[in-house]
Amino acid sequence: MSVTSEATTLWFGDLMSGSGTTSLDSSDAAEFPVSWAARSSNVAGKTNPEELLGAAHSACYSMAFANALATNGTPPESLQVTAAVTFAPGEGITGSHLLVSAKVPGLSPEDFQRLAEDAKQNCPVSKALTGIPITLEASLA
Repeated sequence: MSVTSEATTLWFGDLMSGSGTTSLDSSDAAEFPVSWAARSSNVAGKTNPEELLGAAHSACYSMAFANALATNGTPPESLQVTAAVTFAPGEGITGSHLLVSAKVPGLSPEDFQRLAEDAKQNCPVSKALTGIPITLEASLA
Protein backbone atom coordinates (compact mmCIF):
# COMPACT_ATOMS: atom_id res chain seq x y z
CA MET A 1 0.00 0.00 0.00
CA SER A 2 1.45 3.36 -0.96
CA VAL A 3 1.08 6.49 1.13
CA THR A 4 1.04 9.99 -0.28
CA SER A 5 2.07 12.78 2.09
CA GLU A 6 1.28 16.42 1.46
CA ALA A 7 2.67 19.78 2.49
CA THR A 8 1.53 23.20 1.31
CA THR A 9 3.34 26.54 1.15
CA LEU A 10 1.42 29.81 1.04
CA TRP A 11 3.74 32.59 -0.23
CA PHE A 12 3.19 36.36 -0.26
CA GLY A 13 5.26 38.86 -2.23
CA ASP A 14 8.38 38.59 -4.30
CA LEU A 15 11.37 36.38 -3.59
CA MET A 16 13.59 38.85 -1.73
CA SER A 17 11.08 40.60 0.52
CA GLY A 18 8.28 38.04 0.54
CA SER A 19 7.64 35.23 2.98
CA GLY A 20 5.22 32.46 3.64
CA THR A 21 4.29 29.42 5.66
CA THR A 22 4.75 25.75 4.94
CA SER A 23 2.26 23.43 6.59
CA LEU A 24 2.48 19.67 7.01
CA ASP A 25 -0.97 18.84 5.69
CA SER A 26 -1.06 15.07 5.97
CA SER A 27 -0.19 14.97 9.66
CA ASP A 28 -1.36 18.46 10.63
CA ALA A 29 1.71 18.34 12.90
CA ALA A 30 3.19 21.76 12.25
CA GLU A 31 3.32 24.95 10.25
CA PHE A 32 6.62 26.72 9.62
CA PRO A 33 7.39 30.28 8.53
CA VAL A 34 9.69 30.41 5.47
CA SER A 35 11.56 33.18 3.64
CA TRP A 36 14.40 33.78 1.20
CA ALA A 37 16.39 35.44 3.98
CA ALA A 38 16.12 32.24 6.05
CA ARG A 39 17.35 30.28 3.06
CA SER A 40 20.24 32.50 2.08
CA SER A 41 21.46 33.85 5.42
CA ASN A 42 20.04 31.76 8.30
CA VAL A 43 17.45 34.10 9.79
CA ALA A 44 16.35 32.83 13.22
CA GLY A 45 12.76 31.78 13.70
CA LYS A 46 12.14 30.81 10.06
CA THR A 47 12.97 27.67 8.16
CA ASN A 48 13.93 26.89 4.59
CA PRO A 49 13.59 24.00 2.13
CA GLU A 50 17.04 22.65 3.03
CA GLU A 51 16.24 22.39 6.74
CA LEU A 52 13.00 20.60 5.90
CA LEU A 53 14.92 18.32 3.52
CA GLY A 54 17.42 17.66 6.32
CA ALA A 55 14.55 16.68 8.60
CA ALA A 56 13.28 14.25 5.99
CA HIS A 57 16.75 12.82 5.33
CA SER A 58 17.64 12.35 9.01
CA ALA A 59 14.30 10.69 9.79
CA CYS A 60 14.47 8.39 6.77
CA TYR A 61 18.09 7.43 7.44
CA SER A 62 17.28 6.71 11.10
CA MET A 63 14.53 4.32 10.07
CA ALA A 64 16.67 2.60 7.42
CA PHE A 65 19.64 2.22 9.77
CA ALA A 66 17.49 0.98 12.69
CA ASN A 67 15.99 -1.63 10.36
CA ALA A 68 19.41 -2.71 9.03
CA LEU A 69 20.75 -3.05 12.58
CA ALA A 70 17.73 -5.05 13.75
CA THR A 71 17.87 -7.31 10.68
CA ASN A 72 21.53 -7.91 11.56
CA GLY A 73 20.42 -9.11 15.02
CA THR A 74 21.87 -6.03 16.73
CA PRO A 75 19.02 -3.56 17.26
CA PRO A 76 20.16 -0.11 18.38
CA GLU A 77 19.57 1.24 21.87
CA SER A 78 19.56 4.70 20.29
CA LEU A 79 20.46 6.58 17.14
CA GLN A 80 21.10 10.30 16.78
CA VAL A 81 21.17 11.41 13.17
CA THR A 82 21.73 14.93 11.89
CA ALA A 83 21.45 15.71 8.19
CA ALA A 84 23.23 18.94 7.24
CA VAL A 85 21.96 20.05 3.84
CA THR A 86 23.97 22.79 2.12
CA PHE A 87 22.48 25.42 -0.19
CA ALA A 88 24.52 27.88 -2.25
CA PRO A 89 22.55 30.78 -3.80
CA GLY A 90 22.88 30.63 -7.56
CA GLU A 91 24.04 27.02 -7.42
CA GLY A 92 21.35 25.16 -5.46
CA ILE A 93 21.57 22.27 -3.04
CA THR A 94 25.16 21.06 -3.05
CA GLY A 95 25.13 18.15 -0.59
CA SER A 96 23.80 16.39 2.47
CA HIS A 97 26.08 15.27 5.29
CA LEU A 98 24.79 12.61 7.68
CA LEU A 99 26.28 12.74 11.17
CA VAL A 100 25.39 9.61 13.14
CA SER A 101 26.02 8.62 16.75
CA ALA A 102 24.67 5.26 17.86
CA LYS A 103 24.51 2.96 20.85
CA VAL A 104 24.50 -0.59 19.49
CA PRO A 105 25.55 -3.32 21.92
CA GLY A 106 27.41 -6.30 20.51
CA LEU A 107 28.28 -4.82 17.12
CA SER A 108 31.82 -4.59 15.81
CA PRO A 109 33.02 -1.22 14.46
CA GLU A 110 33.52 -2.80 11.02
CA ASP A 111 29.95 -4.15 10.84
CA PHE A 112 28.66 -0.83 12.18
CA GLN A 113 30.35 1.10 9.36
CA ARG A 114 29.20 -1.40 6.73
CA LEU A 115 25.57 -1.20 7.88
CA ALA A 116 25.72 2.59 8.24
CA GLU A 117 26.95 2.93 4.65
CA ASP A 118 24.33 0.48 3.38
CA ALA A 119 21.57 2.49 5.07
CA LYS A 120 22.95 5.68 3.46
CA GLN A 121 22.79 4.08 0.02
CA ASN A 122 19.35 2.52 0.47
CA CYS A 123 17.26 4.97 2.47
CA PRO A 124 14.50 6.25 0.13
CA VAL A 125 15.38 9.92 0.70
CA SER A 126 19.05 9.22 -0.13
CA LYS A 127 17.87 7.55 -3.32
CA ALA A 128 15.78 10.63 -4.15
CA LEU A 129 18.86 12.82 -3.62
CA THR A 130 21.12 10.99 -6.07
CA GLY A 131 21.92 14.26 -7.86
CA ILE A 132 23.96 15.57 -4.91
CA PRO A 133 26.86 14.20 -2.86
CA ILE A 134 25.79 12.45 0.35
CA THR A 135 28.52 12.00 2.93
CA LEU A 136 28.44 9.98 6.13
CA GLU A 137 30.23 10.33 9.47
CA ALA A 138 29.09 7.53 11.79
CA SER A 139 30.38 6.57 15.22
CA LEU A 140 29.51 4.14 17.98
CA ALA A 141 28.87 5.89 21.28
